[in-house]
Amino acid sequence: MKISPPSTEQQLLKRVQAIAGMPIAQLADNLGVELPEDPKKSKGIAGLLLELCLGASAGSKPEPDFQQLGIELKTIPINSAGKVLESTYVSIVPLYNILGLTWENSEVKAKLTKVLWIPILTEKGRPLKDRVIGQGFLWQATSLQEAILRQDWQELMDKVAFGEIEQITAKYGKYMQVRPKGANASALTKAIGPDGVAIMTLPRGFYLRTCFTQQLLDEVLLHPSIIE
Repeated sequence: MKISPPSTEQQLLKRVQAIAGMPIAQLADNLGVELPEDPKKSKGIAGLLLELCLGASAGSKPEPDFQQLGIELKTIPINSAGKVLESTYVSIVPLYNILGLTWENSEVKAKLTKVLWIPILTEKGRPLKDRVIGQGFLWQATSLQEAILRQDWQELMDKVAFGEIEQITAKYGKYMQVRPKGANASALTKAIGPDGVAIMTLPRGFYLRTCFTQQLLDEVLLHPSIIE
């Protein structure tokens, strides 16, 4: 089922409102998509269903999901108390050929310029089909939030540039951290080594910490009204 991209923010938000409170099983049925029975294969399915029903057009391209509007789509798994359950993936960390890369032209900034956040109500052990879509909201970083994100990005990329990728742990960064991002331990990629010579290492991803996304939820939504 192909849904055309929204032409305005208002049209996008109208689509978001229409699915608030809907179980994932119902959304999948509306789209004619069969949900995987194996829980191990359910990772990312909710996001893909939302992309389909809302008309996201970017696919795997390094740009916002709603290209015409410059809006990225992100889901936030939460429990019934409104607690964020996991960090949010933003983009792959560039580890080689990074000359000329700045915050302003980075994929991270492009992805986080304007974000449509959609909470997904889930609990430990709850099947994918029984998870519920919350009320989504648009977000743009304040000057302070962007300054902190920029600082995190710059400090992390400085370590990459100086060949210190293997020294980066999840403790670095106030709002954003770097963690391994790969299908398995054999999925290696090229990176700058300590002496400037290329090494092979695990791919890395930029992730927003739960403390940051929890802050966004607490600022924008009252927990009882996240799920309608």
